[in-house]
Amino acid sequence: MNKVLLIIQREYLTRVRKKSFIIMIFVVPLLILAMGGAIVWIAKSSEQLAGLHVINVVDDTKLYANKFHDTPNIKFTVTNDDIKTAKAKFKDDETVSTLYIPGNYHKSGAIQVFSKKKAAIQITDEIQKQLNEITAANIMEKNHIDTAVLHTLKKVDFSVTAVEITKAGDKDANLGANIGVSIACAIFIYLSLLIYGGQVMRGVIEEKTNRIIEVVISSVKPFQLMLGKIIGVGLVGLTQFSAWIILSLISSKIAGHAFNSPVSPMAGIIATLSTIPFGYILGCFIFYFLSGYMLYAALFAAVGSAVDSETETQQFMFPITMPLLFTYILSVSVLFRAPDSPLAVWLSIIPFTAPVAMMVRLPFDPAPWQVAVSMCMMVVGFLFTTYVAARIYRVGVLMYGKKASYKELVKWFFYKE
Repeated sequence: MNKVLLIIQREYLTRVRKKSFIIMIFVVPLLILAMGGAIVWIAKSSEQLAGLHVINVVDDTKLYANKFHDTPNIKFTVTNDDIKTAKAKFKDDETVSTLYIPGNYHKSGAIQVFSKKKAAIQITDEIQKQLNEITAANIMEKNHIDTAVLHTLKKVDFSVTAVEITKAGDKDANLGANIGVSIACAIFIYLSLLIYGGQVMRGVIEEKTNRIIEVVISSVKPFQLMLGKIIGVGLVGLTQFSAWIILSLISSKIAGHAFNSPVSPMAGIIATLSTIPFGYILGCFIFYFLSGYMLYAALFAAVGSAVDSETETQQFMFPITMPLLFTYILSVSVLFRAPDSPLAVWLSIIPFTAPVAMMVRLPFDPAPWQVAVSMCMMVVGFLFTTYVAARIYRVGVLMYGKKASYKELVKWFFYKE
């Protein structure tokens, strides 16, 4: 046990004493804050950044001309030129597009937008939206329906608030905040497992190629070395995440004081996030980070022991990371929309997919038994992968110059002590 502790100490101190580690502790929270501010600023000023685009309308039907209305980024003009002349006039102007509405406009694909460059999606969407509105108004006028009534109906804007029934009483469900937190957790878990698991693999490859491993193995057992490296790097990751969380909380407090006005958007965001049970989610995050990291890091260590350079790892890395990548893609696209679906439940229980899937589901209050089963399966999965990886690691770490294959890995697994 003392030997394992010495390896853990070495792996931990070697990494946390690096200048890059200390710098990144402070830089990452600042970058996240800067990125968040940049996203808000870009979203608010996107209309100004897009610039003004002119749509030259050629309307053979005379049903749509002069009925388009301008937007901050789009200006509509009407021409009496035929489509061939109108296209020729602006064929070299990237700021002008020509909208052609032929007599057979109701046929699929008949209405076209011609431009020097591919038209932006916001332009085609705006044209389509206004065409639909004008068509609806034309039909109502033809049937002597008062369009003024329609305009009053369009001004009606309902807002639906999701309310959760709890034993303590009704409370705002804060769906937007929960979705944001669930996706953020999925991204953090996915990145952390790959980053820190990759560090274990690269460390094993480096020591193996430098032949340091031969000296170390003479003093400790391969399993002790693998376990020490995994735990040491894991503690580095936990230290880094803890520092980032503390700095983020401090930043949130400062932001809360700086934007304490009741009408401030930042104050509203902070108030919304404060309703989410961060203590519970943080505790689960630490568990799934550690258990998921231990599970995948053991496999990464086995891969590192089986190859002589990082370029040879690709054939083994994809099968290992595929479940994680598959769940990550589903998490940011599907799972947060249906967090209690059978797919989400099973993905949050299977050890190879649970770290990402369960973190997506946690803000939506999954059943306690599902969380308990998921955690138990993570422990079982970690023990199983560690056993498998250790069997491969004990042989592979001393193999040089031989290109490993899946068949070789199976042989190494069944070698007797």
